[in-house]
Amino acid sequence: MAQRQYLDHSAFGPFVRPDSRILILGSFPSPKSREQAFFYGHPQNRFWRVLAALTHEPVPETREDKACFLEKNRISLYDVIESCSIIGAADSTIADVRAADLRPLLQGSQIGSSIFVNGGKAYEMYRKYTEPVLGIKATRLPSTSPANAAFTLERLIELWGQALGGYIG
Repeated sequence: MAQRQYLDHSAFGPFVRPDSRILILGSFPSPKSREQAFFYGHPQNRFWRVLAALTHEPVPETREDKACFLEKNRISLYDVIESCSIIGAADSTIADVRAADLRPLLQGSQIGSSIFVNGGKAYEMYRKYTEPVLGIKATRLPSTSPANAAFTLERLIELWGQALGGYIG
């Protein structure tokens, strides 16, 4: 059984470009993402497949490919949580939260109020910790996590496309 660990986001920081049009936030990086030092590293997470489908591009595989993909499509990524205690990758076990300060990322960017959160836990944490500080409402997107088996890849592409249609693709 996995043990509860207190972790911080020190494996890697935000991916932010000054010309980004949107910011997509997750909750906290999975063990695979921390191992790869980049976002959505678990091969079963559908994040990269969804974005690739929306932009009509190949699914990026390497960290470098993913960074180029994000840069080309003017997408910034980070997580709502800077540090927390967690068991494995289970969002349901997140406790002892210290929220990420997003103000420095947004200053001088083109993101404005175009903030999207990937999944229910990220949305819950954003509403609790970040929205009161920023005063910006975020759009909740269905989670691309493999744990979200209620949504097929096709349904995720449809719903993410409806939300992000004016920003990417």
